[in-house]
Amino acid sequence: MLSVGKLLKDARERKKISLLDVEKRIKVRERFIRALEEDKWNIFTSRIYIIGILKNYARFLELDEHKVLAFFRREYERIEEIKFKKKVSTSYLSSDSKKTIIAGFIFVCMLLVGYFSYQLFLYFKPPSVQILSPLNTTFKRELTVTVVGKTEKEAVITIMGERIYQNKEGLFEYVMSLKKNENPLSIEVVGVNGKKTTLEKVFKRLQ
Repeated sequence: MLSVGKLLKDARERKKISLLDVEKRIKVRERFIRALEEDKWNIFTSRIYIIGILKNYARFLELDEHKVLAFFRREYERIEEIKFKKKVSTSYLSSDSKKTIIAGFIFVCMLLVGYFSYQLFLYFKPPSVQILSPLNTTFKRELTVTVVGKTEKEAVITIMGERIYQNKEGLFEYVMSLKKNENPLSIEVVGVNGKKTTLEKVFKRLQ
């Protein structure tokens, strides 16, 4: 059966053109031209490269390039896999490019690990709570004091056994009666994860 290689070789020999002359004219190395004529496709890097050379070679030999390519496809299109000398892979990348890609991949992985670790830390840690006012803990004649605090807006707040509700910003208020001497304040905050934070404070009224 007439193959692509034989078709090309016969046309070249009829024109009495050497492989070296072909190399000079179509700018393809002689060993690749010989490989085409001998149907040795395994030395080429890809099917696309083969087709490109076949087109140039066919035009140079004044052959119908469509006919040449038809021969090529007829012989090789049904083959499940052609083993080329080099497969398309990262082998085409330079050493520096590979290092850059690997470093970038590692960096992205570290960012993702760090992000998810931080989210887990936030989820499992107890809710934060702070008293914004009053800043002092000792009073002289005041009978009451308004305690203003802040915590997470989804948390459940209990002050001295009483359920207190915060606003959208997480701010809450509690009016505390002051007796003479020490007045303990206990704030319990339970987060959505079930973790609890307890804040203890003691206010003093001198008179």
